[in-house]
Amino acid sequence: MEWDLLVATEYITLNTLDNEDFIDGDTTRKTALLNVASRTLNRKFNGLTIPNEAVYLFGAVLASAYNDTNKLQQQGVAGFSIKGISFTFKDWAKKGLDALVPTEVVDLINEANDVEVSAGRSVKWTTL
Repeated sequence: MEWDLLVATEYITLNTLDNEDFIDGDTTRKTALLNVASRTLNRKFNGLTIPNEAVYLFGAVLASAYNDTNKLQQQGVAGFSIKGISFTFKDWAKKGLDALVPTEVVDLINEANDVEVSAGRSVKWTTL
């Protein structure tokens, strides 16, 4: 999909507080973030209309979650240090893309479709 990056960046600038990682990204990075956000939302909320505003907000969340520091956490790094500054990540902090979808994004999807779905948890098979 072709994204109007000026519109997306303006929306994110005016509607999010944690937006530096998206705003500072180059064209390729912004496009990738919006593509992944759109693909994830369309898969998670299959059959529902996903408004661009929901994609923009989720794209900003992904930009923060996968910035230079936090992507190490997503890759399983427990901690690191640079010139005396230490970063330690908790094991529980690593999350899949579905778990990063904020309530505000779900609300926009609900509003666009006149439904009431939730981000919910995925059901998994277990052996007892």
